Amino acid sequence: MNPGKALIYAALLILASTACAAPAARAAAPTRFSRFVDDYFESRYDARPTEGTAVGVHTYDVRMPDMSRAGFEKRIADLHAQLETLSKFDRAALPVEDAIDAEILEGQIRGELLDLETLRVWESNPMFYAGVPGEAVDSLMKRDFAPAAERLKSMIKRLGKIPGVLHAAEMNVKNPPREFTDLAIRMAKGSVGFFQGSVATWAHEAAGGDAALRASFDEQNKVVLEALKGFAHWLESDLKPRSKGAYAIGAEHFLAKLRYDDLVEITMPELLRRGEENLAKDYAAFAATAKQIDPSKTPLEVMQTLSDVHPTADDLIPSVRRSVEAARAFLIEKKVVTVPSEVRARIEETPPYARSGSFASMDTPGAYETKATEAFYYVTPVEKDWDAKHAEEHLRLYNPWVVAMINVHEAYPGHYLQFLYAPKFPTKTRKLVYCSTNVEGWAHYCEQMTVDLGFGGDDPKMRLAQLQEALLRDCRYVVGIKLHTEGWSVEQGAKLFVEKGFQEPANAFEEARRGAYNPTYLYYTFGKLEIMKLRDEYLAKKGGELRDFHDAFVAQGGVPIAIVRKILLK
Repeated sequence: MNPGKALIYAALLILASTACAAPAARAAAPTRFSRFVDDYFESRYDARPTEGTAVGVHTYDVRMPDMSRAGFEKRIADLHAQLETLSKFDRAALPVEDAIDAEILEGQIRGELLDLETLRVWESNPMFYAGVPGEAVDSLMKRDFAPAAERLKSMIKRLGKIPGVLHAAEMNVKNPPREFTDLAIRMAKGSVGFFQGSVATWAHEAAGGDAALRASFDEQNKVVLEALKGFAHWLESDLKPRSKGAYAIGAEHFLAKLRYDDLVEITMPELLRRGEENLAKDYAAFAATAKQIDPSKTPLEVMQTLSDVHPTADDLIPSVRRSVEAARAFLIEKKVVTVPSEVRARIEETPPYARSGSFASMDTPGAYETKATEAFYYVTPVEKDWDAKHAEEHLRLYNPWVVAMINVHEAYPGHYLQFLYAPKFPTKTRKLVYCSTNVEGWAHYCEQMTVDLGFGGDDPKMRLAQLQEALLRDCRYVVGIKLHTEGWSVEQGAKLFVEKGFQEPANAFEEARRGAYNPTYLYYTFGKLEIMKLRDEYLAKKGGELRDFHDAFVAQGGVPIAIVRKILLK
């Protein structure tokens, strides 16, 4: 669901949200460091008020981000000032939890500066803007934190500021990669339908008998629809023909993103070696498992026989709803990890504005949200404008064995269960910030771990599905590096997804194109490997059951694994 360090705030807010719990009250009076933490997050949400709403700070509900050049320049200046303030703390003298938070926040600040000041994604990525309108209203619609009419009034104020966001894109974006513009067009057109349909329907219901409120919405929504249509037209007719920019960020910036976002220090040759070796290992295991299922077929043909069993477009979401409970029951039966709540996530369609290459995602309520605590497990449906071949290839991904692995990843014991541990996260920073090698690494680790423990009844089809999910992440690992440091095209990346990841061609292209705007999406495999290493060290040093390690790991929050290692191994 990537907050602060993503290339597009809206999309990655959905790929991996964090915590749901009121922030822990401090027993003592505020310290100089705690005031810095408060100032950092206040500044962050001032710059990104829709993220403020998402974490449950509802003073931001009527505001929209200033995405003008002046707005970004102010944010860059604020980040430099915060970095200067942070540098004045003696880390060795800080309490342990504050020292951990200082390290995390320094990475957050440097990572955002890398995006805004060095890579200048706001000048090169129209997706950065295209997802904002939908996110801004969706967070007000889907969570019942206040009476619907009150949320509608906040929405109307936000609607009035959406044309300014889209205008800023036209002023700021210069020469983006073609891949970014193509996805922005999809997002903008999807948003038109979203505002015409879901948003208008909700708003009219929320207005109830208040004719003036309904009329006020209709007036503002009409302006927004015209702005979105105009934006989509500008993207397609003006920006797309001149979208000739390069998406590659280069090895130096690639490693810097890992260093700042995930506190990973590694050389590029070693990073690539790990990915390619794991890809080769999982590919060999996939071929051996496929042979076990049907030795008369090639591995791809065996996987295709699994994919032949898939839901219809109409039954896609219901089929996921029917299947998710099996993963939760397995955790409890096998005592894999403590499940701290009976509350379930709601399984819904991915909102149109967020359909930028994701097939499934978890969207959890924010750390400050005390009333609207619903979590959403999103599944991306078939688009209405897809031809039959594209729709079929999309649906084949959702065969029952792969869906079982997606359920493990997104819900139990992956993202949703980690979110349920949020009340145990010890500080404000660790409730509000996550790193992807931890959060996505944990969810991906869970896929292999559960099958190793017998999820699916030792059915080789389940193992094959787990290995295909592993190969998918292995290919992301390698493709991300190749796209950004070795001059690969998206088409070359897609070829690897087909040949080594056994992906359908349409899905392979989506996956490779995602790597263009999400360069370090190797964090799934990299994080899994680091968690497996930490698990083995923890159990060797401390003993106990596997559940002890799992409970201890998820209780730390989504902090970099290097920090979890220090905490757990002391």
